[in-house]
Amino acid sequence: MERMLVVVFDNEKKAYEGSRALGALDSEGSISVYAEAVIEKNNDGTVVIKQIGEDFPISTFSGTAIGALIGALGGPIGLAVGAGWGAIAGSIWDLNRAGVNAEFLDDVSAKLTPGKWAIVSEISEEWVTPVDTRMEALGGAVFRIARSDVADEQDARYVAAIQAEIAQLKAEQAKLGAEDKAKLQAKIDDLDKKLDAKAEQAAQRSEQRKKEAKAKVETLDKKASEKKGEAKVAIEKRIADIKEKLKKASEDYDKFWMNVGRSF
Repeated sequence: MERMLVVVFDNEKKAYEGSRALGALDSEGSISVYAEAVIEKNNDGTVVIKQIGEDFPISTFSGTAIGALIGALGGPIGLAVGAGWGAIAGSIWDLNRAGVNAEFLDDVSAKLTPGKWAIVSEISEEWVTPVDTRMEALGGAVFRIARSDVADEQDARYVAAIQAEIAQLKAEQAKLGAEDKAKLQAKIDDLDKKLDAKAEQAAQRSEQRKKEAKAKVETLDKKASEKKGEAKVAIEKRIADIKEKLKKASEDYDKFWMNVGRSF
């Protein structure tokens, strides 16, 4: 299962030990780490990124789930951007993009107080015990949540509300004279524009989803080629799961927006 993982530590030393432990679990095939960063919470509440995993270059970091989550952990103040990290300064602090909810963010933020460090990562794991055992042995507080398509669910509710409003206006329009019909038509046109804008946002999100899936598969393919036995089988299963999840998401996206009368 794909999850967002945050492990909070009291100091820098433990955070980097935790990062190495995650890397070891990845090498063993117990988990797959798609993206990882080590961060520090400053006294002013900002978050500083100290390290990004080698397999997930900064050029692809901006706008991803992990980038959005780190931005959100910085709260309204956000990121303290240092040299080399400017590429993620424009990342939208969007929990929907991170695939997490506000409760998860609140839980992590309560533990990630100024002066503390954390590993923020996106992983696949079949069992929680390997990560929990390694991290807790280092004094880490583990937070995890399954990634979900929150934005897609919100889009569906938003579109349904707009469509209902359009239907009501059209029903009212049929009973009016020409002048009043024109006024209502202007409102209908405005609502149609909102649907167009929402469809465009969904299209961009769909493309981002495809890019993320491609990056994950490429990373896992490389790792699978270096493994044998159960570790190789586990990684190949994760690859198949990613492809299947993307296929379903793409089909659902096409079907939904086609029914709305918009497609890209």
